Amino acid sequence: MRRRAGWPTYTVLVLFAAGSLFPLLWTAVAASGTSTRLAQAPPPFWFGGNLGANLRTAWTDAALGTALLNTALVAGTVAAGTVLFATLAGFAFARLRFRGRDGLLLMVVATMTVPPQLSVVPLYLLIAELGWTDRLQAVVLPALASAFGVFFMRQYLVRALPAELVEAARVDGASTWRVLWHVVFPAARPAMAVLAMLTFVMAWNDFLWPVVALTQSGSPTVQVALTGLGRGYVPDQAVVMAGALLGTLPLLAVFVVLGRRIVGGIMQGAVKG
Repeated sequence: MRRRAGWPTYTVLVLFAAGSLFPLLWTAVAASGTSTRLAQAPPPFWFGGNLGANLRTAWTDAALGTALLNTALVAGTVAAGTVLFATLAGFAFARLRFRGRDGLLLMVVATMTVPPQLSVVPLYLLIAELGWTDRLQAVVLPALASAFGVFFMRQYLVRALPAELVEAARVDGASTWRVLWHVVFPAARPAMAVLAMLTFVMAWNDFLWPVVALTQSGSPTVQVALTGLGRGYVPDQAVVMAGALLGTLPLLAVFVVLGRRIVGGIMQGAVKG
């Protein structure tokens, strides 16, 4: 028997939705005013009349057109590479038998406990030796493999991919690559969609390594380009907020376009599991 959600459920959902949307709304409100308006106590909670001007200033001063294209290229490549490599490694750890499998998996998981700040110096020395400073491959290649992605896909495939299904495909004469294409990838599709979304968002919002490896005058990402808006003796906070709003809108567009498909894939995988 299916139960219908009552008003308490919808009330809680509305409150959560309002709490999630409030930071975005406040960013738009702040971007529509001036620094003087934002300095008022208490600050105004309604739109001003400078939103268009601030957006144009942020777009021009930070060269956000190029930065958005660079960030989309970086985030898309990182998401695709992470999903591919994590699915392959997750399948190997979940259903292939080889010597040292458990120990190797433990080592992969252990790398998640290492702070990313510790790898900045040796990684920068490496890309400098390769001549990749201020190039997009400097932020793409180090992020193509993710320990979290490998562990995530391994845990999903252990439950969603029965060992009997893989053995049946091998009995039918399927090679490992054919098993991957016709068995593993269809079974892992919901988890791959979730991992792609999470990785895309993390790559889009990444700041520490891109600001070290890239410059504003070269091939900046959005986060690097936005740092230029906050410089100066008295930075215009309204313009900074306008730039942050422009950097957030593509993520919202991706979720609006693909959100229902991703959620549907998750639900489909849950039913099948």
